[in-house]
Amino acid sequence: MAKSNSSKKPAVRRVIRKIEDSSVINVKDIDYKNVSILKKFIGAREKIMSRKDSGLSAKKQRKLQVEIKKARIMGLLPFTDRHALS
Repeated sequence: MAKSNSSKKPAVRRVIRKIEDSSVINVKDIDYKNVSILKKFIGAREKIMSRKDSGLSAKKQRKLQVEIKKARIMGLLPFTDRHALS
């Protein structure tokens, strides 16, 4: 007897939220002092967005992570949502 394929679960599509076209943001624009750009790539729980969600290239994503970490250490960005700055 052949098994029926009805036992398989349907595939769930993940909604991907792209921030901006990666060609708009230059590597020179990504700087720890430019907090307005860095805030776009931090989620509600103050986590750095993944490369899939941000839509950046690998090189820009690495630069972004380094600059966000610098801004957090300098006190320009909060580490978690509980440390929100006013």
